Amino acid sequence: MNSKSIATLRILLYNLKKSTRRKKLILYPKAHFNNVKEISIEFLEKNNIKALILDVDNTLIDYDRNMPDGTVEWVEQLKNNGIKFYIVSNTNKKDKVEQVSQKLKIKYNYFAKKPLKTGLLKAQKELQEKPENVAVVGDQIFTDVLGGNRCKMFTILIEPIAEKDIWLTKVKRPIEIFIKKKYFKKINKGGDMD
Repeated sequence: MNSKSIATLRILLYNLKKSTRRKKLILYPKAHFNNVKEISIEFLEKNNIKALILDVDNTLIDYDRNMPDGTVEWVEQLKNNGIKFYIVSNTNKKDKVEQVSQKLKIKYNYFAKKPLKTGLLKAQKELQEKPENVAVVGDQIFTDVLGGNRCKMFTILIEPIAEKDIWLTKVKRPIEIFIKKKYFKKINKGGDMD
């Protein structure tokens, strides 16, 4: 790791410590699951979620573009129960997102630059739902959770499908592990994520 990367990590850790003092913890998801298929219609109805915005990399497919068994059926089941879907991905590889989009029959937006709001708000507008009725689902805190929370949407963090990541995500994973430990500690003490 070079000195610029170390300096960036120090700044992120400083900002993390500063952000954990705030009442609203913008880096914490509202819910956590091991994978997308664990998100049930009962959970969505209980939380008044009418639409899901899904990440692609390590959420729907692994680094080698393999989709876990049962993902297509999970999407179809939720669609049959009235849940709307949209894919918002940070990848600049249109063909990759388009392939997932076609397989799941979901509209998409690629190169979204999460945690910037633009891509998520575009998806929300097309879904025609209020932010509080939309859940952002992804495997990364600094893109999916942070972006969704900034847009006042419900956020669901899932575990990455595989350990293999692009280099930038590899750099962020240790910090995300630290945040997840604090999150689980707070949850186990009965803390409220609102």
